Amino acid sequence: MNRLICIVALAVSVLCGVTVWGQEKSVELELFAQLDQAVGNIAFTHDGTLVLSHHPFFKPNVRVATYDATANKVVPFPNMQWNTPRDDNDWYLDDVLGVRNDSNGMVWMLDMGTRNNIIPKLVAWDTQKNKLHRIVYVPPPASLSISQLNDFVIDQKRNLIVIADEGIARGGDGSQAALVVVDLSTGMVRRVLQGHPSTAADRKMPTRIDGNPLSTSVNGKMTPIFVGADGITLDANNEWLYFCPLNGDKIYRLPIAALADHEMTNDQLGATVETYGDKVNNGGLSIDRWDNLYFTNVGSHSIGFVSAHDRKYSEIASDVKMQWPDGISYRQDGYMYVSAAQVHWGSAFNDGKDKTSRPFYIFRFKPFGEGILGR
Repeated sequence: MNRLICIVALAVSVLCGVTVWGQEKSVELELFAQLDQAVGNIAFTHDGTLVLSHHPFFKPNVRVATYDATANKVVPFPNMQWNTPRDDNDWYLDDVLGVRNDSNGMVWMLDMGTRNNIIPKLVAWDTQKNKLHRIVYVPPPASLSISQLNDFVIDQKRNLIVIADEGIARGGDGSQAALVVVDLSTGMVRRVLQGHPSTAADRKMPTRIDGNPLSTSVNGKMTPIFVGADGITLDANNEWLYFCPLNGDKIYRLPIAALADHEMTNDQLGATVETYGDKVNNGGLSIDRWDNLYFTNVGSHSIGFVSAHDRKYSEIASDVKMQWPDGISYRQDGYMYVSAAQVHWGSAFNDGKDKTSRPFYIFRFKPFGEGILGR
């Protein structure tokens, strides 16, 4: 019996990706794509076609595109018309970072609206019928002038979308970051946990790239960059929402059912937030079916990991070419895909000089457990 217990424990340990017999687990990074423009986030259509946002930090003409690995080319998604601004209406993609897919064949794109100062919105494109499915606006007071609506999750069980607002646009310093809850059934949109420790940037955790501080000029003075709520993901059972500020050493979670309860006050919601574990400054966040968490670590071109077994943080992969790893998403082929956006080499952080260099990369790796489509 004791031997059986040990075998079962070892099997669970391997599946959860934890340390086995003193050997630290790791994953192998593969270089998947080399592109001419920086990639922000990644999603997939119902047939596995890769959809990417060109990182809005660099003001691309094509905001969202599909990627054809065989031909190594990108095609505007859903078409060029949607990637072209116009004056007569806002039915176009203005500034997109967050893209996610759901199980119904919809690709959802989060238009921050920061380039042309339009109302932020979610655009859902039906990839099976190749037509617009829905637009959902995120107006004030759910979004603020300092809002930078970055990434999001889709809870199809409750018909909710939860957005991480970094709070760094138009002079924002990450202190007013928040979560934005979109009820797709009623159209209700509300802002929650603004300035809460789980969403606000931690001033004790400045952004450093390979140990060097990252700052930009504000009113002629070099100022450190602090980013609030950024990484966000949802477990396979649609029970726990995991989220964290980019600048911070903790990962948090709360029961997503609490966000579906529109009667809960901000204080009541705050009381449901748990400090889950430790991390480093990260951009993207994903999860597998065993509740293991995967982070893209912006400061050290690496992938971080928190095991569901013991909630301990470790680094499981790195590559010097993976500069500012950002989006991370699971595909039907069993890999997690990771973009490397080179954000810190942009002109805003280098005295007005763009120090980025082609190509921009997409990497991939096999997670320890099966991932979840749309995460």
